[in-house]
Amino acid sequence: MAEQSILIASESYCEIDRYLEENSIKNILLVCDGSLQFLKIDGYFKFLKARMGVEVTYFSDFRPNPLYESVVEGVKLFLDKKCEAIFAVGGGSAIDVAKCIKLYSNMNHTQNYLKQEIVPNDVKLLAIPTTAGTGSEATRYAVIYFEGAKQSVTDYNIIPSTVVMDASALSTLPAYQKKATMMDAFCHAIESFWSVNSTEESKEYSRQAIELILGNMDAYQAGDNSKNKIVLKAANIAGKAINITQTTAGHAMCYELTSLYGIAHGHAAALC
Repeated sequence: MAEQSILIASESYCEIDRYLEENSIKNILLVCDGSLQFLKIDGYFKFLKARMGVEVTYFSDFRPNPLYESVVEGVKLFLDKKCEAIFAVGGGSAIDVAKCIKLYSNMNHTQNYLKQEIVPNDVKLLAIPTTAGTGSEATRYAVIYFEGAKQSVTDYNIIPSTVVMDASALSTLPAYQKKATMMDAFCHAIESFWSVNSTEESKEYSRQAIELILGNMDAYQAGDNSKNKIVLKAANIAGKAINITQTTAGHAMCYELTSLYGIAHGHAAALC
């Protein structure tokens, strides 16, 4: 598996400009959730065509716990618009949808993708997480739902090759979401550490993530925006840990709490 490239966003997002130029990308599918309109990076994409001639096709027709049918629509849009790359801006659901669109983009579109053998492809996938929690940008896993049942999609080919860490995105999170997403990352790190699948590499990732979260959580929750980039890094590192080990029983049980009582995923994971 190729090493994931991490870009730290500047005020002008010139790092994304360079990425587009270096890869000769002129047409992207932007998979985004409803939070985009509240983020500084929204302006970057709005003026991308005027500045660089890059066509942006927006796709946001999905919900939390995204449906398989939404992914199918995303694949169709990606192909119809002849997009050359996929960008994901959002939380875990947006990134999971983008991962699946990439994975299914070169498969047989007349059959159910979930029942087909995966064929790796070289479609560029860049992720910009807007929460510090899921770590989806660092893992080979995606979750979608088909006919009411959870489907775990797993393949190394869906790991984004590039991640942009935009600390400004976390400044807009409501207090509850900041807490819940941070606890999701914390649970990832702890569960990975005690997992029977743990390795020296995964334990080192876990240690780093736990230390970063414990050392910065109070200031982060109190609104110290200088801690945003640190917690983003911690969530990404925790994602790398569970990419090796997978999660454990705590996460397996927490989905029922979210389903029955509507509490956030990270909150439910912490309770378990």
